[in-house]
Amino acid sequence: MQPSPSPSEASRPFLTWQRIIDWAQSHYRDRIFNKDERVPARSGLLYLVQKGSIRLVGTAQVNATSQDQETGVEDAFLGFVGAGSPFEIVAQSPFNLQAYAHVDQTTVIWMYWHDLDNWPHFRREVLDAFRYQHQRKLLWLSTLGQRRTIDRLLGLITLLIDEYGESTEQGYRLPYPLTHAQIGSAIGSTRVTVTRLMGKLKQQGLIYLEDDNLICLPYRSELHSTKVMVEDE
Repeated sequence: MQPSPSPSEASRPFLTWQRIIDWAQSHYRDRIFNKDERVPARSGLLYLVQKGSIRLVGTAQVNATSQDQETGVEDAFLGFVGAGSPFEIVAQSPFNLQAYAHVDQTTVIWMYWHDLDNWPHFRREVLDAFRYQHQRKLLWLSTLGQRRTIDRLLGLITLLIDEYGESTEQGYRLPYPLTHAQIGSAIGSTRVTVTRLMGKLKQQGLIYLEDDNLICLPYRSELHSTKVMVEDE
């Protein structure tokens, strides 16, 4: 398995990207965010990640179904947007999409869609990038359709590293840290269950950790077809 290059990173001419950065700076359309800082994005605008990484989170209002439960907001990790890629914020009640800087010094450019008229080739590139993201989301949904939690967990890790991973001496690693709570929200599980199942995946050699608990996959061409021989909860 080799991480998939982003269509935008693979095809964008440097000169075009530099012109967009210069345009954004001259029009005060760029901003730097610290780790976990919320990006004040809104519907109808186009956002480009110049540097760093954006974490997308879906929020939904959860109504109490009994007297013992409380009405509140439920968050779910929905994936990353890496440097050089675009994203949109879509709001449809009762669901909302929010963006957070996942690492320090994350730089975001924003523009109106008609601003892309200045760069016709780049407009096509942005549309291609959104089509690519749509295809990845279909794979994401397929992974989340797995019955066993541990299959969803390994599938999510594989998808993330396939898209954003970087090579190491032993395999590929996700360059961004993820908490077990964030992973649990993505696969419909709990932090405690994710911690337990991560331990089982490490015991079987299907994953390992490096540096600041960055998740890694070993060099194994048969990884996608490996059956996880552990019992689910």
